Amino acid sequence: MPEHLAILTRILLASLLLASGGCAWLRPAPTPILPPDELYSQGENELGRRRYLEARDSFRKIVERHPNSSWAPRARFLLGEAWYREAEFDKAVKEFETFLAFYPRHQIADLVQFRLAMSYYDQLKPVEQDQGLTAKAMEQFRKLVKEYPDSRYATDALAKIDICRGRLAQKEVWVATYYFSQGNPSAARQRLEFVLKEYPRTLVVPETLYTLAEVNFAEGKNREAVDLLRQLAKDYAFTEWGKRAVQRLRAQR
Repeated sequence: MPEHLAILTRILLASLLLASGGCAWLRPAPTPILPPDELYSQGENELGRRRYLEARDSFRKIVERHPNSSWAPRARFLLGEAWYREAEFDKAVKEFETFLAFYPRHQIADLVQFRLAMSYYDQLKPVEQDQGLTAKAMEQFRKLVKEYPDSRYATDALAKIDICRGRLAQKEVWVATYYFSQGNPSAARQRLEFVLKEYPRTLVVPETLYTLAEVNFAEGKNREAVDLLRQLAKDYAFTEWGKRAVQRLRAQR
């Protein structure tokens, strides 16, 4: 082979080798799969900085890439916690429910149950609006007390159950008052008697008794009305409704 052809051949071979090697060199290196403890540390750091999207990204990698690690349950919880702190309550609920489905006896399960209940509680509506979220919050707080009676969150849950019960009772009285103002005392009576039966220890009882007395007066049941006012004046004299009952009784004489 002539010398110039040999040189040309060597140049072409070198070019091909460089081209093939260059393609490999230009490819991005694969992203390393970090161990779960490093991902968890990253996620906690981002959560503390309120970088919730980045925090969820780290926690999600643990759940997806290291599902059998000891870090997976807490990562699952903190996925929900990141949504909760952003007030994305529906998404938080889904994550908390998933945690409890997989790890109902985990050492932080009571905390997750509490956060699940709080995801509803933090959305409570004014009494004039639908109280479906109040009922859901109360249900979840009750579940916490039942499933985790020794939890440090149980006392707070019991207090919030009372608040929810009071809110539901208030709603019933509000509806009853509306019915009564619209000239429908029988519908108002049903709501008021329901409150006295189902919510006997709520703060709304004095108002309920007074309104029920007014319903009785409207229906001509004066004796029953007076009995209710006397009960109200005796048992709840310190309340606004107890004082009104005293004045109403004086007006009846």
